[in-house]
Amino acid sequence: MEILLGLIFGAVVGLAVHYALPHRDQRGALLAPLAGAAASGVSWTVLTWAGLGAATPVPWIVAIVAPAVTTLILVPVLTRARERSDAALRGRRAA
Repeated sequence: MEILLGLIFGAVVGLAVHYALPHRDQRGALLAPLAGAAASGVSWTVLTWAGLGAATPVPWIVAIVAPAVTTLILVPVLTRARERSDAALRGRRAA
């Protein structure tokens, strides 16, 4: 049950990153929240398998830090890739 809270934390952090970073119109509104939830879920699962349960603060901290780091790296990279792809498509259409 606690993993659900971790997933929610990850999605909320991803949503905050989506609105904090520029070029929101170049990416989908669900990209950052889903990436944050995935990062939080994977890290929570790994920590649980490592023996750290919800009674320790480590999974809770990682459930907030992991999605923040993941989305702050992933979202700008994907946004730049989208901008390059759109520019190439516009160049092909103009020719």
